[in-house]
Amino acid sequence: MAQGESRLKEAQSVAKSDPRKAEEIYKEITSKPPSITSDAAVREYETALVSLAELYRVEKKTQELVDLITTSRTVLSTFAKAKTAKLVRQLLDLFEDIPDTIDVQIAVTKSTIEWATAERRGLFRQNLETRLVRLLMVKRSYYDALTLVNNLLRELKRLDDKLVLVEVQLLESQIYHALGNTAKARAALTSARTSAASVYTPPLLQANLDMQSGMLHAEDRDFNTAFSYFIEALDGYHTQDEAAKAQAALQYMLLCKIMLNLADDVNSLMASKQAVKYAGSSLEAMKAIARAHSNRSLEEYERALASYKTELSSDAFIRNHLIRLYDTMLEQNLIKVIEPFSRVEIDHIAKMVGLDTQQVERKLSQMILDKVIIGVLDQGAGCLIIYDETERDDAYDAALKTIEKLSNVVDVLYTNQASMLE
Repeated sequence: MAQGESRLKEAQSVAKSDPRKAEEIYKEITSKPPSITSDAAVREYETALVSLAELYRVEKKTQELVDLITTSRTVLSTFAKAKTAKLVRQLLDLFEDIPDTIDVQIAVTKSTIEWATAERRGLFRQNLETRLVRLLMVKRSYYDALTLVNNLLRELKRLDDKLVLVEVQLLESQIYHALGNTAKARAALTSARTSAASVYTPPLLQANLDMQSGMLHAEDRDFNTAFSYFIEALDGYHTQDEAAKAQAALQYMLLCKIMLNLADDVNSLMASKQAVKYAGSSLEAMKAIARAHSNRSLEEYERALASYKTELSSDAFIRNHLIRLYDTMLEQNLIKVIEPFSRVEIDHIAKMVGLDTQQVERKLSQMILDKVIIGVLDQGAGCLIIYDETERDDAYDAALKTIEKLSNVVDVLYTNQASMLE
């Protein structure tokens, strides 16, 4: 055993300077199943297994990592169930640092689910299926994810496993939100919060619940309530050292202030301790958007979108709200331009707002259909004709009611006549 420990230390000492030699030693150790009666032998095997996997992660050897997970199952099946689950999760987590491996992760997770099912490790299988749902969401295979979630929910409700149930119900809410079904997303989130009320909810899961609550309130344009939920989420992520999620919560908080047209609050937030701690291009992107919105400048807004394309388009929630914000700004700018006119050329409007003529024409058509503008487009002359909004004539409504009553009288007379003929 002392020799095994020395070999392991030797591999760890040369892992950076001579990774090939370290790999060879790790493989040598993991090729022999340890005696499960010896805690030291089991610990040595675990360390060598995880170290070899980490070596593959650093070198981005995806296939070698897949093979390692697959071949180690035979040995891991002899370990205690909790230890096996912990080790497999640890190995699967290593894929996250290797780019463009989502399909590989899905395949190896499905394979591991099959293994867990064959080994009759029900709780571990549920954990893996929950992981698979998240992976399918990243790939945007929402309907496959929803099918899996529905099966999990039926099983978990029967088993009354509240904590896992909360997590899966939250995933269900996130899937429906991604699909644009806000009503079902809200119902699933309510179920998750109800389940969470009867069990201890870990801080990270609670932060995820708050984050989802904020997003759904934002969809209803209740940005004040959304902001308060995002504050709670930020605090939760901060305590758990989840920097990426904390930064996202800050972005959403800034988005709420932008949508509420509170430019001063945006500047205050950017100067806060949290913003300084999680500073980055994503927060600078929101600051640029806030500045453009405050200046009511479509040109500046488009420049910000172009300059921070990755930061502003990679998050679907932010992207969708910025599209709506752009539409609102465009409407406000168009109304301001056409206000003095009863007839105005579309080319002139386009020049005034600094946009393409066709784009302006499409937006004006939409505004006419939505009755934001009372007017018509004369496409032949390339003009917008605006009418003065007139009050509705009460005599018109009275005439409609009279006609409706006369129609009812005629129907009654017709029915009576038909019954007499019978």
